[in-house]
Amino acid sequence: MSALLNPPQREAIHYLNGPCLVLAGAGSGKTRVITHKIAHLINECGLSPTNVGAITFTNKAAKEMQERVAHLMGGRAPGGLTVCTFHALGVRIIRQEALHCGLKPQFSILDASDAVQIVADVAGDQDKGIAKQMQWQISSWKNAMISPAEAAQLADNELSAAAAKAFADYERTLRAYQAVDFDDLISLPVRLFEENDEVRERWQNRLRYLLVDEYQDTNRAQYRLLRQLAGVRGAFTAVGDDDQAIYAWRGADVENLKLLQRDYPKLRVIKLEQNYRSSRRILEAANVLIANNEKLFDKRLWSEHGPGEQIAVTSCRDADHEAEWVAMKISAHKFENRTRFKDYAILYRGNHQARIIEQQLRNQRIPYVMSGGQSFFEKPEIKDLIAYLRLLMNEDDDLAFIRAITMPRRGIGPSTIEALGHYAGGRHISLFAASFEEGVALHLGARQLEAVQQFTAFINRIQHRARREPAAQVLEDLLAAIRYEAWLFEHFDSREAESKWSNVRDFVGWLGRKGEEDGKNLIELTQTIALISMLDKEDADFDGVQLATLHASKGLEFPHVFLVGVEEGLLPHQSSIDEDKVEEERRLMYVGITRAQRSLNITWCERRKAGKEFRPCEISRFIAEMGGDLNIGDRKRNAPVSREEGRARLANLKAMFERRDEGS
Repeated sequence: MSALLNPPQREAIHYLNGPCLVLAGAGSGKTRVITHKIAHLINECGLSPTNVGAITFTNKAAKEMQERVAHLMGGRAPGGLTVCTFHALGVRIIRQEALHCGLKPQFSILDASDAVQIVADVAGDQDKGIAKQMQWQISSWKNAMISPAEAAQLADNELSAAAAKAFADYERTLRAYQAVDFDDLISLPVRLFEENDEVRERWQNRLRYLLVDEYQDTNRAQYRLLRQLAGVRGAFTAVGDDDQAIYAWRGADVENLKLLQRDYPKLRVIKLEQNYRSSRRILEAANVLIANNEKLFDKRLWSEHGPGEQIAVTSCRDADHEAEWVAMKISAHKFENRTRFKDYAILYRGNHQARIIEQQLRNQRIPYVMSGGQSFFEKPEIKDLIAYLRLLMNEDDDLAFIRAITMPRRGIGPSTIEALGHYAGGRHISLFAASFEEGVALHLGARQLEAVQQFTAFINRIQHRARREPAAQVLEDLLAAIRYEAWLFEHFDSREAESKWSNVRDFVGWLGRKGEEDGKNLIELTQTIALISMLDKEDADFDGVQLATLHASKGLEFPHVFLVGVEEGLLPHQSSIDEDKVEEERRLMYVGITRAQRSLNITWCERRKAGKEFRPCEISRFIAEMGGDLNIGDRKRNAPVSREEGRARLANLKAMFERRDEGS
């Protein structure tokens, strides 16, 4: 196996004398290094799999890493090995140390929309837009490990002052619900480890060697968690690329690379500069572009793949023309080169750019898939079901209680919930617990109370079964009991109801399978669900053009890439120009360029619609920064042809290939 590795990769795998930072350029085989190092630690160094932890940023990356480790270790991943996201590790720690965190092991994990709802409630501001901004601000403080008291000192405008005021109440409400938000999954273990030596040492002994993927995307809380787990020994390998740090807006802190050097003076830095993905021309353009950023570490990617095609830059009249040009170019290129649709990607800066492109692809009957769209778990019908599951797991979860008891409606409306909430608030107990108390009868009418108690008794019965019976069977009976399918067909037109019911069936089938595979009951599966941002429904065999934002494209690669909308104000984005933060946008452009293996087409528009008017656009500064070896076409040559002429050209191409096929 080691014959497949280059010298810096081998050095990164075998270095174990202290903390190690592997600077892995785009396409330089970083996953290969991490997986081989895991195998080396277990096979050659005698470390038990239970003492090795690999931390990734996405479930998809964790899954891929597990599969590759299994392949290296003879087809089966070693039992007890930890390969998971930062957040999944946080859940594991909090669940096992729940007592020290003031939680019960079956705590709820709230998603972003639940968190926004709580902020709106405690701030007394039902404007969802404002509540969302306040929740984002609170989340940023939590990622930076800033307490409510410190936030009050830092607040420097009206919105942040309101967020700081809501922060402490928001935290109290979460604890009353026996719930945590996503940020707590990192900050609670950090606080616990900082305050409790015994717990910290227990986890340091459990995870004796750590490997961290995409290190440049860590925020301050994640860095502190790594420090606490690694301890003074610093037995870890961090793998990252400062040139691909594109998540500052999400709290990621590229300064963490500097902190590593400061906190670990003996840090070994190893650079992976050989790229296995792209042609020399693509890499040269990426190198020349990124050299315009201030560098923490110098590195220059190189490749043995040959020079490759020139990068083409095309100006288009407007967004419609751009979408039409890209769709036709893909059609023609596919016919000429006998490729598949899945060999092509169209990348853009913002989601709003996708609509026109989708339209053109549909017009030309080009299949496509989208990355970073609405999560399966965001669909209302799935959230309805998850509310029931959350309540089965943690009856103190008031948000889940309210959603479940009102969906489908049981004659229980807002006035019943309000009266129950008023009583529960006075007694400092959950809505669920309040329904069983004698005193509640003074606050609710007899019919209201009967409906509520029927619901809570039903939840108790299902909860009893959920711990003992297969997940799929309990779910089937739950759906039948609440008549969910009938409710959908009563409230939506038949097509929409069918689509929603089909999603529910997918979800139930998937959960049933997962329960069997992992040997987990419905209660145990529910915490897992909260961590999976997207159901594994993506079909890797589907032959479609990939549409993705530049942020969502990181980690992916395609033979042929179309990078659209490369204009001033779009890429780099206007807000980053105004705030003098163009460096991160340049890294985003670098990520886009380095997704391409064989060909890269860049387009920009001479004008774009702003409302009903058109505004003129300028080509992005990044094009000039990519160096001189670009094929810059003029618009006259790329002028769109009429649809009829386009169809005729396509027909000619098809005829030409049919003749060629017959002759061969």
